Amino acid sequence: MTVKTIAVIGSDSGLENSNAIAEELGTAIAKKGFQIVTGAGQGLPLKAAAAAKRAGARVYGVSPWEDAAEHNKKQSGQDGIFDFISYTGFGMKGRNVILIRSADAVAMVGGAMGTLNEFTVAFDEGKIIGVLEGSGGSSDIVRTIAPLGRDKGAKVVYTKDPEKLVEMIEELLNK
Repeated sequence: MTVKTIAVIGSDSGLENSNAIAEELGTAIAKKGFQIVTGAGQGLPLKAAAAAKRAGARVYGVSPWEDAAEHNKKQSGQDGIFDFISYTGFGMKGRNVILIRSADAVAMVGGAMGTLNEFTVAFDEGKIIGVLEGSGGSSDIVRTIAPLGRDKGAKVVYTKDPEKLVEMIEELLNK
């Protein structure tokens, strides 16, 4: 059986409340037996990745940087979190495409413009996307802009509850 992977996208920084929500999301992903992949950066996705790792999930990163030396120079505090990091050298926007295509589904927590880019890539790729409303930033406005996109088959679900979000994603993955 192939283990499904959920990409966590979100802010590279967050308020204390959204940090806790991101950690709950990571734990919920691990409890359901999913792997997690992030953009190998900081902030909310890293909080989710660390929580998922503590809960026993495999954790992968897709770095925008060219190699481990450049990645380690630009990122810190990631020791022991990632089981594997792919160094793309494609910058943020290029990395985002690889990140989204590496996942079976996407979970969005918080976010700003970069997260909106990840969301639009996932939407255009027809992915299952779970949005944690109430986590701040673009996660709290994406419901109003998603209907403006052309239907490419994406399935977008919304909730304020991290565990419920993972259940909703799981249900769509099993259809």
